[in-house]
Amino acid sequence: MTEMTTTPTTADALGLIFAENSRVVDALRASASSLDDAASLLAAAPRVFVLGAGRSGLALKMTAMRLMHLGLDVHVVGEVTSPAIAAGDVLLVASGSGTTGAIVRAAETAHGVGASILALTTAAASTLGRLAAVTVLIPAAAKQDHAGQVSAQYSGGLFEQSVLLVGDALFHTLWKLSGLTADQLWPRHANLE
Repeated sequence: MTEMTTTPTTADALGLIFAENSRVVDALRASASSLDDAASLLAAAPRVFVLGAGRSGLALKMTAMRLMHLGLDVHVVGEVTSPAIAAGDVLLVASGSGTTGAIVRAAETAHGVGASILALTTAAASTLGRLAAVTVLIPAAAKQDHAGQVSAQYSGGLFEQSVLLVGDALFHTLWKLSGLTADQLWPRHANLE
């Protein structure tokens, strides 16, 4: 008997990725209080700093851009124009494991000066989760979970996609609460492109 194999298609992969993200969104919606707490924390912050490593960091940079469009004072940690974080500010961080060294050290520094930590992670009991004023628990595979039980995607793909979705949801919530129109946000878009 010969074993039949099928060639994977990009359409199949797209369906898998959509299904996994739908599962995460459903779980996040079922525990929406942390998302609402996250939005409130960002809305009240005099300044927001964002930090993530790798693809999570790229997703948070997209969130930083949208929060800037909204008029928030936002800084990407590590950029040369990023000032010192201070009491009352918010550090928005993403780490699937909650143990990424540079992110935990930054969170400890921020916590030490009186800033609040908003953590997106798969591990609420992690060092990062314990430092956070608000933790959004994302039910996705951690980067080193290669067994494929939580996600069939490579490495932390599902977590990183979820960071983007949560960031856009936070922006959308704050935008609608602001009462500003899209036309009012538009002048903040880059014009030196």
